[in-house]
Amino acid sequence: MQILANGISSLLPGYELNPATWLYLSMVLIVAVFFRFNRVWSLRNFDLLLLLSASPALYVLKHVASEEAGGTHAHYAFLFTITGLIFLRLLFDPILRRRPHFGQNLNAQGSAFLCVAAFVLMTMEAIHTDPPPVTAESVERAEDMIHGTEHPAETSGEAAAGPVVPILCLPFNTVFQVDASAAKAVAILSHLVVICGLLLVGRNLFGDLQLGLGMATMYLLLPCTAYDVGEVHHVLPAALIVWAIVFYRQPLVSGILLAMACGVMFFPVFLIPLWASYYGRRGGLRFGAALMLVGAVVFTIIAATSPGPESAFRRTIGAIQISELFSFDRPGPTAGVWTGDMNWFRFPVIVTFAILLTALTFWPRRMQFEQLSAYSAAVIVGTQFWYPVHGGAYMLWYLPLLLIVVFRPRLVHAQTQDVDAEETAKAAAPGLTGPHATPSKTTAGRFHLFR
Repeated sequence: MQILANGISSLLPGYELNPATWLYLSMVLIVAVFFRFNRVWSLRNFDLLLLLSASPALYVLKHVASEEAGGTHAHYAFLFTITGLIFLRLLFDPILRRRPHFGQNLNAQGSAFLCVAAFVLMTMEAIHTDPPPVTAESVERAEDMIHGTEHPAETSGEAAAGPVVPILCLPFNTVFQVDASAAKAVAILSHLVVICGLLLVGRNLFGDLQLGLGMATMYLLLPCTAYDVGEVHHVLPAALIVWAIVFYRQPLVSGILLAMACGVMFFPVFLIPLWASYYGRRGGLRFGAALMLVGAVVFTIIAATSPGPESAFRRTIGAIQISELFSFDRPGPTAGVWTGDMNWFRFPVIVTFAILLTALTFWPRRMQFEQLSAYSAAVIVGTQFWYPVHGGAYMLWYLPLLLIVVFRPRLVHAQTQDVDAEETAKAAAPGLTGPHATPSKTTAGRFHLFR
């Protein structure tokens, strides 16, 4: 990793970009490339406003509030407000029938160049930052938490990684011999996986590669990506979820990807009921089988590398920090909205989140891809409201999914994955049966996005 850093530094000698400069520069670039100047009052500009509004608050929390004691709670409150608006935007997304084409003010060649340049700059930022290594040692803190040998405030500074992260980092640890370098390499690779996934979503699902290029470019330009650029346990689950979207018509593959995401962080667990409901009975069986298969493989690896059953249990379940997530009788963390006595108010928020998750799982009965993508992002955003540590600050958890929803055109051919429902729909409306239908000769029929 040091050799790579020296090589990049030789290409750009004297390069140094502080977070404040990148905040202003990236916001100017995003407005110049994506803002619709000929129609100010449009859905596109509203989405851009939401995406950019959270960046100043995140900058203050990560680079100013850590040095200054005052104003932190107000910044978290502002970030909660923006997160709430994003949440409402996602809930109402399926009813927005008029979907303007989210093109760029730059041609495809210019967008590709900007995307590559932004990725190089982001890679340099990831190499020069020093994130804490994400290995089995991150699980040791959770083990101390369970035994009560560590004070909750000492473990409340960062979200804990799951047992899959050390397994995925193991090959990189062997290559780099340093845990921090391996974590950086996995983080950079995860960002590249997100970019490739967004490109495939634009080309295969939306029928327009330039939409995928726009999503990838905006993902790299947004300041929230740079703020957590080296945090592998934040970007890796998002990368796996994006590829689950890419393979959403294959329940076995999407189940494997979502199961791995659940092993990285806790929040993808709440997507399982939603996706199982989308696949219906037959697809849901394959989806569930994939989840159990990945769980069995991960637990077998952990059991084989653990000294005993108790240690294996701690490394799998303990890393989730259940006692910290669902405990209300202890003081809140030092950073976030839920501090002090405010921690008790998380209980009604958790209950509301559970009710909403149940409602989204069972309604609508025949879920389409439009609802699946929007509600999946809404569920992840919803976890930000009751998560006790830095609530609202983890935008990387849902940012790729949010971009997919924002850039998504009207998908009139997306159908539910329930086999019985598809057969019923085929008999009722032969022209809208899905990817195996006879191609229509009309202009609307030829716009088939799910070939």
